[in-house]
Amino acid sequence: MRTFLVRSALTGVALWIATLIVPGVEFDFGDLSSWWAKVGVVLLVAAVFGLVNGFIKPIVQILSIPLYIVTLGLIHVIINALMLKLTAWLTDNVFHVGLEVDDIFWSGIFGAIVISIVGWLTALVMKDRLENL
Repeated sequence: MRTFLVRSALTGVALWIATLIVPGVEFDFGDLSSWWAKVGVVLLVAAVFGLVNGFIKPIVQILSIPLYIVTLGLIHVIINALMLKLTAWLTDNVFHVGLEVDDIFWSGIFGAIVISIVGWLTALVMKDRLENL
């Protein structure tokens, strides 16, 4: 459980960095003004993003194996953008706060690339520490 919380927090940091760098990817906090409430929304979006990547993404990847072969793996970036857009749709429609992604093509793809790079860097730094939890 502790490992899931740490990974969700790191995903939240990656999402936050993506909102700072990529235009068109931003958090919708609704009418929340408290700093802690905003952190809670970021962690909620990170948890939903982790669940989407854990349950839906493997199914989409298996179904798109021919596209992986044809595009030499570049479809993976598009699938990551779709998972980001799905997370935005879920958080907006279920919780009425969360992530906003303007479009799949530019915002979604660049956001997915930034999240992947930041996630990779944090995984490199935190790998040994997460195994000890």
